[in-house]
Amino acid sequence: MNTVTRIFLMVFVCTMWHASTAQVKRTQVIAHRGAWKADQLPQNSIASLKRAIELGCAGSEFDVQLTKDDVLVVNHDNEYYGIDISTATYAELLTKKHPNGESIPTAEEYLREGMKQKKTKLIYELKTSKLGKERTLRSADLAVQLVKKLGAEKLVEYIAFDYDACKRLVELAPNAKVYYLNGDKNPAEVKKDGLYGLDYHFNVFKKNPTWIKEAHDLGLAVNVWTVNTEEEMNNLLRQQVEFITTDEPALLLNIIQHKKH
Repeated sequence: MNTVTRIFLMVFVCTMWHASTAQVKRTQVIAHRGAWKADQLPQNSIASLKRAIELGCAGSEFDVQLTKDDVLVVNHDNEYYGIDISTATYAELLTKKHPNGESIPTAEEYLREGMKQKKTKLIYELKTSKLGKERTLRSADLAVQLVKKLGAEKLVEYIAFDYDACKRLVELAPNAKVYYLNGDKNPAEVKKDGLYGLDYHFNVFKKNPTWIKEAHDLGLAVNVWTVNTEEEMNNLLRQQVEFITTDEPALLLNIIQHKKH
């Protein structure tokens, strides 16, 4: 074997190795409401955020609601242990605690905790207000103000089901990464309105099997939620989506790790 042939083979092997590991490098793990499930921690708690960071997740998603007195608080449901968040004051919410003793975190407290490190992104889900569009957009305005005040722009990415809220976030923070959640916009529409990517339930992509490729061709990032089975994780890893959001981050991290070997 001459020198030219050896060099060619070395280049070929390296190229194929990089190609075989590309999807592992691209697809990253987002903990859904923090890493709560395995240790039975409260969802959207500071404890579940810390656990997601300890696991080495690329991001930790959290849900933000707006109280009657304009305090951004971290909770998925409209109610917090029987108290309607949108019509309650923050002080009223403090009368209840999570089972682990935590009070409901404000978005500021949650972000400040997340800012103690730099590796796990904070995926800020802006919840749609049950009181209507005005309150939803108010929540978007306050979100951007808070992130700017804290200097957390590099760590925070936004997701929302309300498309007008997504567009408001893009308008107020043009350099921010904003993803749409609802699944009723095709990649071209999302690209036209300046969003960074799609963040749809895995069933949306099954019903629209060309959308992942279309999104990538347009330069959009793709996140998929909420993926909790090994079969579906592997399916999406094969499609080289950028992010997978899961209640089982340790499982997904393990699958990705094994694909490296």
